[in-house]
Amino acid sequence: MKATGIVRRIDDLGRVVIPKEIRRTLKIREGDPLEIFTDREGEVILKKYSPIGELSDFAAQYAESLHKTSGHVTCISDRDTIIAVSGTSKKEFVEKALSPDVEKIMEDKVTFVVETPGEKTINILAEESPDRHYSAQVVSPIISEGDPIGAVMFLSTDPNTRMGEVETKLAQVAASFLGKQMEE
Repeated sequence: MKATGIVRRIDDLGRVVIPKEIRRTLKIREGDPLEIFTDREGEVILKKYSPIGELSDFAAQYAESLHKTSGHVTCISDRDTIIAVSGTSKKEFVEKALSPDVEKIMEDKVTFVVETPGEKTINILAEESPDRHYSAQVVSPIISEGDPIGAVMFLSTDPNTRMGEVETKLAQVAASFLGKQMEE
């Protein structure tokens, strides 16, 4: 654990304010759930809670099925990182931070589609490899109880690949299904 040197008092309602600079660094947004842990030495640890992360094994199997069905690289993310990938090297994507472009798509709750190689694509990862150039993409946000909690993505670097209505609908159905799973 790393000391920050910041001390906060508990108010009369039992609340503690997490300083803005820490929230910004850890990408903790207003309304984000935090999981609370304690240990025997009296430490209280707050950890960002990823509801979709609870389904990581299921998400990995679902990504595999989506990849086999679509033939495209398939990623499933929570709000901050990729939690499951199929069709490419897992170490390139899993647990890597999402780009601001993907975060904006989730916040806007709209499906983003790049159908042909001539269209402008977005970076998927915050630190995308400069030699990775996508030719087609579909990013569909996972919405649970009205809030974005992740995304389902189809990606291709093959210049001959096209994403169309089938891929868009498949990503949207997968995102909707995962969102419903989190509501139960």
